[in-house]
Amino acid sequence: MARTIMISEEVYEALRRLKGPKESFSDVIKKLLALRRGGLFELAGSGTITEEGAKMLEKYKRLSSTVDIERLRELFKG
Repeated sequence: MARTIMISEEVYEALRRLKGPKESFSDVIKKLLALRRGGLFELAGSGTITEEGAKMLEKYKRLSSTVDIERLRELFKG
């Protein structure tokens, strides 16, 4: 079932710039929500990766979050 939501022009433009040619706005929002939840980071503590792997994943998460935040800041500027 589809829903209608109201967003500002600024948010619409930022989402539009993130959207690929064959993606919907829902696809873009799902990706952004997955980044917020942690995605692969949720594997840590599940017994599926080693402690070293968890540390590497934590470092990756910090670095990717920084890059994502910087990218979103740039999108909202322009």
